[in-house]
Amino acid sequence: MSATILVVEDEPGIQEVLKFNLGQHGHDVRIAPDAEEAMNQLRGSLPDLILLDWMLPGLPGIDLARRIRADNRLKDIPIIMLTARSEERDKIQGLDTGADDYITKPFSPRELMARIKAVLRRRAPQMTEDAVEIQGLRLDPLSHRVFGNQQALDLGPTEFRLLHFLMTHTERVYSRSQLLDQVWGDHVFVEERTVDVHIRRLRSALEPTAHDRLIQTVRGSGYRFSATPA
Repeated sequence: MSATILVVEDEPGIQEVLKFNLGQHGHDVRIAPDAEEAMNQLRGSLPDLILLDWMLPGLPGIDLARRIRADNRLKDIPIIMLTARSEERDKIQGLDTGADDYITKPFSPRELMARIKAVLRRRAPQMTEDAVEIQGLRLDPLSHRVFGNQQALDLGPTEFRLLHFLMTHTERVYSRSQLLDQVWGDHVFVEERTVDVHIRRLRSALEPTAHDRLIQTVRGSGYRFSATPA
């Protein structure tokens, strides 16, 4: 599944290489040549992952990573540091700032794609193409199909995205505003009650196989997908 990736890199040659290779794998690539432009872009819609060069003009990448991790709106975005520094202490420092991974230049496109896939699987599993199955409910992002006990279920596109997110983040309660950010995007301005409408549609679609019971309402908090029906 394609992801939106913000590349924070000041060297035009590396920008083009990254944009080409990421684009070849279906990712939407945005470029920022420095920390200031990166923060400007982050004030708009959020990317699914940030590739962040350590050596940037002005504010270094490692300081930008600290700023991102200190911001409640940005702190959950996965970060992969790109750097020519190969010393162990530098890697430790990069990871200590909150980076999810660290890749040393020069690197092969194949290695970079593998690192991106691993980080997304760990931090944003709804962005991967991996099928997920819980209690006989199976969702396949590649075929865009959902099965309950091997019976095909008909879901609309928003319900599919909502179910995919919930199934990849089980047992955690999400508020309506959090679900709006994660499923609709934080740059989309719709009423929080819109979530309730789509939850009802999703439950209705799952009802024929009784999997609607896995989506639980937590009074005063939001919704939770649980492998243990309420």
